[in-house]
Amino acid sequence: KQWYQRRVRAPRRPFEKERLDNELKLIGEFGLRNKREVWRVKYTLAKIRKAARELLTLEDKDPRRLFEGNAILRRLVRIGVLDESRMKLDYVLGLKTEDFLERRLQTQVFKLGLAKSIHHARVLIREKHI
Repeated sequence: KQWYQRRVRAPRRPFEKERLDNELKLIGEFGLRNKREVWRVKYTLAKIRKAARELLTLEDKDPRRLFEGNAILRRLVRIGVLDESRMKLDYVLGLKTEDFLERRLQTQVFKLGLAKSIHHARVLIREKHI
C-alpha cells in the first residue's frame, strides 16, 4: 500500500467572490495554468507559517525552536523567498503567496527578458528551450 502526501488543499468556501478574484489576478500575473497551482503554493505557505507559529510559542533558548527554526529559515533563504538580513521567525509569518510565485522559473525567465510574455516563458520551459 502506498501513502501519498497532500499537495493541495481546496478552499473551504468554493464561491467566495474576493478569494476568486484574488486567485484570478495571481493566475494572470504569474501565468499559472489553473487554480490548483495557486492552492498548492498557498498550502505550502500555510504549512511553513504553521510551523513557525508553533515554534514562536516556545521559549527563545528552547533547543527545538533553535534547531527547527534555523532549518526553516535556511530553507527559505536557499529557495530565495527570504532575505539573509531577515532571518527571523517573525518574518516568516509575513511571507505572502506572491513571494513564492516570484521565485518560479517561469516568472524568472519572463523578468530576465528571455521571453516576450509570462505565457511565452511557460511555453519555452515546456518545450525544453530553457
